[in-house]
This record gives sequence, structure tokens and C-alpha cells, in this order.
Amino acid sequence: MEFDYTKLRRLRQEKGLTMQALAEKSGVSASLISQVERGKVVPTLTAFWHICQALDVPMHYFFENSQDESMVVRRDQRKIIQFPGSHVRYHLLSPTLRGQIEFLLVEISPGKAHDPEGMVAHGGEECGYVLEGEMVVRLGTQEIHLREGDSICFPSSTPHRFVNPGTTVSRSIWAMTPPTF
Repeated sequence: MEFDYTKLRRLRQEKGLTMQALAEKSGVSASLISQVERGKVVPTLTAFWHICQALDVPMHYFFENSQDESMVVRRDQRKIIQFPGSHVRYHLLSPTLRGQIEFLLVEISPGKAHDPEGMVAHGGEECGYVLEGEMVVRLGTQEIHLREGDSICFPSSTPHRFVNPGTTVSRSIWAMTPPTF
């Protein structure tokens, strides 16, 4: 699943925002927005989240390219999102991102975090289940160490971050509402 950078300029202009106005609204530099719009860089997850919030669109808006409404996602046909330079792969287990819930398989490389810039917070709820490996979920000031077979649920409005402290890939299943990608 590819990031469609052309949608950013089009959406920004449709909303009547200059790059500077979007930068101020999102807390991201105008220079970064310019580079993303020209396809020179892909923003970090946190920067991307702030841009989407400022534009009032879900993250999946920039990845959609198909109108397939199938109810089934075959193992070999999953859409995978991985930001350049990121050590995290998001496998979309939901057939579309237009519903009320998002279903993901998240793989985090050993010793890496889902977002190197820090914690994220947004509306909704998240529930996760660790399939393989381990992860530390940082919720506000708490650190919760999860191992294979452990699960967790929390309000997404609590600042959070996922880190794989182990030596093997961490694989976990997540259900989130509303969809964030």
C-alpha cells in the first residue's frame, strides 16, 4: 500500500490552506509539508498524524487506491503500510478502512519503537494482543510489559507508545476505533 503524496497538496488546496497555514495548524514545518507534497520525503508517523488531524482526515485517506469492498482479506493479499526508515510494519486485516473499527497485525523490529518521535494520543480505544515476542506499552507515565499471550485495552486519548525491548520481532494484533490509518 503506497502513500499517495499527491493527495496532500490537493486536499490542502481544497481546504483553502497555504503550506504555512497547514504548518501552523499541524505543528509541522512548512518545509516538511512542501517536501511531502513533492514526494521527496514521507513524514514520520507522528508528523503524519498531526497533518491528518489538521486536515480532519483519517490516515488511510492517503493510502486508498481501491474501492474493493470485499469482506475477506486473504493472507497473501494484505495491504501493508511501512514508512520509509521505519522498523514497524502494519498489516491491514480489515478489508476497508471505511468502517467503525480497524484491525491490524503490527510487527515491530527488535529494540525499536512504533514511533521514534515519542508518544501519540487520539480519540477512541485500542485493544491489543501479543502473538509473538514482547512489547512495552508506555501509557502516560506507566510502562506495561507484555509478553506472548498478554492483551491490553486502553483509551487512545492516553498518550502512548509501543516499544519492542526483545531480540525477536514483536507481532501483535490490534483493534482500534475509530480507524486511524
